[in-house]
Amino acid sequence: EIKRKGVTLTLLWQEYRAGHPNGYGYTWFCDRFAAFQKCTHASFRNRHEAGAVMQTDYAGHTVPLIDPSTGEIHQAQIFVAVLGASSLTFVMASLSQKLPDWIEGQVQALGYFGGVARAIVCDNLKAGVAKALWFEPTLNQTFAAMADHYDTTILPTRSRRPRDKGKVEGAVLIVERWILARLRNRRFFTLADLNAAIAVLLEDLNDRPMRHVGRSRRALFEEIERSALAPLPAARFEYAEWKRAKVHPDYHVEVDKTFYSVPHRLIGRQVDVRLTHRVVELFHDHQRVASHVRRSQRRGHVTVSEHMPKAHQRYANMTPASLIGKADQIGVNAAILVERLMRDRPHPEQGYRSAMGVLSLARRYERDRVEASCERALIINAVSYSSVAAILKSGLDRIRPATEPARPTPAHTNIRGRGYYQ
Repeated sequence: EIKRKGVTLTLLWQEYRAGHPNGYGYTWFCDRFAAFQKCTHASFRNRHEAGAVMQTDYAGHTVPLIDPSTGEIHQAQIFVAVLGASSLTFVMASLSQKLPDWIEGQVQALGYFGGVARAIVCDNLKAGVAKALWFEPTLNQTFAAMADHYDTTILPTRSRRPRDKGKVEGAVLIVERWILARLRNRRFFTLADLNAAIAVLLEDLNDRPMRHVGRSRRALFEEIERSALAPLPAARFEYAEWKRAKVHPDYHVEVDKTFYSVPHRLIGRQVDVRLTHRVVELFHDHQRVASHVRRSQRRGHVTVSEHMPKAHQRYANMTPASLIGKADQIGVNAAILVERLMRDRPHPEQGYRSAMGVLSLARRYERDRVEASCERALIINAVSYSSVAAILKSGLDRIRPATEPARPTPAHTNIRGRGYYQ
């Protein structure tokens, strides 16, 4: 009855006395109910096997950090981890309880213990657990990747059930009394100074004999639990964030205000982005399709030529030097004409299409004819794609022009010389 909405113990006693006028008084009624309730709420004492579990949580208490430049006070969060069998404890301070600090706490704890437990029991922290379902919890992708890296299992506890992680709840209470309480009168200006002070008191805590056991946490760890832990992987876990992104029509995805290319066949598709401090990796259907070095500066595009369509590749790889080199394969006069096409314009890029047009003539006419047409165009100072094409179409390339001095080339202020493009 007491579980039903609005029902109180006073109401139940009044209903009881209405049926039993000479029954128990209210105080005795409450005592009898409390005794009954103890029998129905039995607690399961979990005796953890060595190397089976590491429990982690944040302490309720925080430590103030003072910004020396502004005097602003920021509350540092206290991360606590404990091994199930030996009760060896790890403590560190972080600036927040967000995902990067949560992952860093787990990694630092595993490094401190020097091994990996078979399971990590943690609270349903929003940063690490996407959906807090008891039977099928959904982990954040970064948290799940960390578990895969260390070959361990993440077991989130039930919401508002502190007994599910009783070991770390007890450890938090001990840390608050034996570490944080001792630091209450000290002032800290940096996170490094705070963690250094915590580390000194942490060693004292782990080396102090436990009253009911007769040995210290450190001694018990060395005796029964160190050998039971799995070895740490060769490389430390690198923090990475996972995001979803849609491929734009220009076959790029936006990541942190910078655009990175993916194969053009994925235009319009959704891809998974793994973002570290150094690398941007893109996945589609669990297959990595692209990898880029992350740009330190925001804005701009990072493009791989292989991701472009063939037509785009031809245009993207185009430079004045490459166009002159291709024209030189036709002949010297063709190379000079192509160079002039770019040199005689305010910007070399304005002559790209004309130069490509001249090069395309070699696919329709013999190279010797194209070379002769370019020579004639230079002699008559008709430096354009249309002039070379007209010479070829009319067959003037086969007629040797009269030897007459060529008209002087108009002077331009932007002539760079052929060596500029090499």
